[in-house]
Amino acid sequence: MVARLDKAGAVSRRDLLRVAGRFGMTSTAMAFAGAAGLLTTAELAAAAQSTYEKRFSKKAKYTFKMGASGFNARNLLIERAGFLEFARDLEERTDGEIRIEFIGDNQICGQLDCVEKTQLGVVEFFAASTQNSAGVAPYYNVLDFAYMFPTRASQYHFLYSPESQRILRDPLEKRHGIKFLFSHCELRGVQLGLKWKDKPLVTSVDDLAGTKNRVTGTQLGRIAMQLLNLNPVPIAWEETIDGLKQGLLDGAETWASAVAYANMAPVVSQSVDLRFFCGTEHCAMSSKVFDSLEPHLQDAVMESAYLAQVQAQAANEAALIKTVGFSDPQMPGTVFAENGVRCAFLSDEERKKAEEMCSPKFNPDPWSKWRERLMQWSGGIDTYEEIYRIAREIPADTKPEDVEARRWWRSA
Repeated sequence: MVARLDKAGAVSRRDLLRVAGRFGMTSTAMAFAGAAGLLTTAELAAAAQSTYEKRFSKKAKYTFKMGASGFNARNLLIERAGFLEFARDLEERTDGEIRIEFIGDNQICGQLDCVEKTQLGVVEFFAASTQNSAGVAPYYNVLDFAYMFPTRASQYHFLYSPESQRILRDPLEKRHGIKFLFSHCELRGVQLGLKWKDKPLVTSVDDLAGTKNRVTGTQLGRIAMQLLNLNPVPIAWEETIDGLKQGLLDGAETWASAVAYANMAPVVSQSVDLRFFCGTEHCAMSSKVFDSLEPHLQDAVMESAYLAQVQAQAANEAALIKTVGFSDPQMPGTVFAENGVRCAFLSDEERKKAEEMCSPKFNPDPWSKWRERLMQWSGGIDTYEEIYRIAREIPADTKPEDVEARRWWRSA
């Protein structure tokens, strides 16, 4: 069997599991994610064996688990979030002193409870969206004010900024015991189901008024949806695809690569680029575990997180065009093109209309309680105003891949 790795989903799950049964899922996933071009199943097995032998050539001082919700080696070729690259680099950087066991596919934790499993010590690292994590650790809501970030570039700029340490990372660590490491960056839109397949392409936020849409765990995201008349419905993820297929839901709020990696594209007809709040699939760890590490290993964790952040920034921007198909025109062979998902890119004027309907800048009252709450939790920082300012330090037309990479934990 020949498997294409430049197109996600080409290696069958059965073949992947067969190799993983011999060499372990983490070694197999690392080998799979690190390959390029064409690969036979035998070649995947050889790469997994080589990876396994390298990883287990010496006894690890620390073996940590990374709970990766619904992720696996195959769908991380669609949404390039950097989780496996981080684990592989950290093992190599520490010369095997730290070993990471990657446990994906919701086997040990899911989007809604990975953060809790980390707080309880079930896993030491986790990968999930900050929005779903906000249900358990509400300081994550700090990222989710409507239209606080105008572009994906502004999101990366903030995460690289040393000011993200005092505004996002330090309060999250202090309040919830979670150390935020790195994240992919997209902005959420409305993914319309099959009942919209034969309808005209959405061109205005008014076209979406009164629709019924699935919402994630973020409390602030619900405020934005209510103000946009998008009727947020908090239903389980496993029920979302069926709801979109049967027309019980009009849509779901999420981002483009999530539609593609979660096998949602067959039931989505239009991907509306509303950009109304963050879609940030991040990696974090227990701050207690981090603090217990020797200084040189702490440095290694941060450097591997930096490498993964740079990797996600570049790779996911490419994957959005070449793998997902989030462009107009679409490249042939992409997930969206093959499933007939049309991209509805709204005009600047329409997004401005949506911003004026729901953002704290133009409609402050619905957000005031959360702004005050987050100000208390952060030690007096007006988090919305501060992040809004930092997000606009770069020109509005900056490409996401051109944002300067900085080691955010250093002040200079």
